[in-house]
Amino acid sequence: MSNGKILVVDDEPAIRDLITDVLNIADFQVTQAEDGLEAINQIRKNKFDLIILDVNLPKFDGFAVLEKVRESAPTQPIIMISARTEKEDVTHGLRLGADDYIRKPFSVEELLLRVQNRLRRNQITTQAIHIAGPISVNEIEHKVTFEEEEVELSPTEFNLLTILIQNKNKVISKERLLDLVWGLDFATSTNVVDTYISYLRKKLHKDGFEGIKTIRGIGFKLEDK
Repeated sequence: MSNGKILVVDDEPAIRDLITDVLNIADFQVTQAEDGLEAINQIRKNKFDLIILDVNLPKFDGFAVLEKVRESAPTQPIIMISARTEKEDVTHGLRLGADDYIRKPFSVEELLLRVQNRLRRNQITTQAIHIAGPISVNEIEHKVTFEEEEVELSPTEFNLLTILIQNKNKVISKERLLDLVWGLDFATSTNVVDTYISYLRKKLHKDGFEGIKTIRGIGFKLEDK
């Protein structure tokens, strides 16, 4: 089983093949591109877990490719590699959105460690992002979007939605929600959950999307459709 799909972009065949061999040994599935235009076409057609991107490329240089990728995929993990060692080049790449910058020449051990670390960090981040239909909840950034538009929620609304989306397609009882969100037992209050569910429904609504369903006599369920 592959550890992930990686795109290697470098105009030097020897460098491309060296990186590919190292990643293949580590059970990564590798696709190659020899210039910026080919890289952009590959990225449009395929989904990659990581992109290793050289700066000095024909047709489009690495910085131009990076900018293009960031327009449509702001969270795509990208490691830049370059023989350029000037601080300004490193800073420019990181400012444009590169996740890491490796100077040539590099050791294959260093490259592999940086790839594995970057993917590990991305996996942790991904686990904190929950999606159900048009709803996305980012626990790290404390951000909610609905149809890619950011929605403002109160802290309580956010906590309630987070629990629902973490358990999407599962019914959660009112008692459980009261305990997890408010720290109350069921005898203390029976209306607060319904009130906040109504708040969420108003903010996360569109025709054809049921969103949070009431399961009569039991609780609520956020459906992923």
